[in-house]
Amino acid sequence: MTIKTKIIKQPDLKWWEKLYLPQIIQGVFITSWHFFRNLTLHGLHRLGLLRHIVAAVTIMYPEIKRRYPHRYRTRHRLTQREDGSPRCVACMMCETVCPARCIYIVAEEDPNPNIEKRPKSFDIDLGKCVYCGFCVEACPEDAIRMDTQIMDIAAYSREGMMYNMDRLLHPEKDGDIVLPKK
Repeated sequence: MTIKTKIIKQPDLKWWEKLYLPQIIQGVFITSWHFFRNLTLHGLHRLGLLRHIVAAVTIMYPEIKRRYPHRYRTRHRLTQREDGSPRCVACMMCETVCPARCIYIVAEEDPNPNIEKRPKSFDIDLGKCVYCGFCVEACPEDAIRMDTQIMDIAAYSREGMMYNMDRLLHPEKDGDIVLPKK
């Protein structure tokens, strides 16, 4: 079996195209078009005209907060069992799969004979996290989730970006959030 390869040669740019002037003119035209269209539509909306045509609107953050989709990945949280203990069994799957290496787990034996291990400490460095969601997908116990809807994550120091097990188990202490039903 022979594999045929088709080679496609890029056309050479003409001197006018090498100056990139057509692209610059096109960019200025597109930006100006959007600016004057929105300016006109907002002016007509003020007068009560053409309200059926939607103009671009800027969300005035932080006074008005955007609603995020339900499946949007936001700050992490650890789920709990009915008795209040973390659902995590310290299997290290989330720590292993994390591409940023921002999850740190120390395991210990659980006094419950039905559970082999539990986390002695569970820390996440949100300063390193890339919010890929691999930790959520890898967890066999559904112990970690990214559904808090908390997007405002900031701290004055690197240590403030380290979230320990207590902060992960109780994210509602950090702000006005409503967690989804289990």
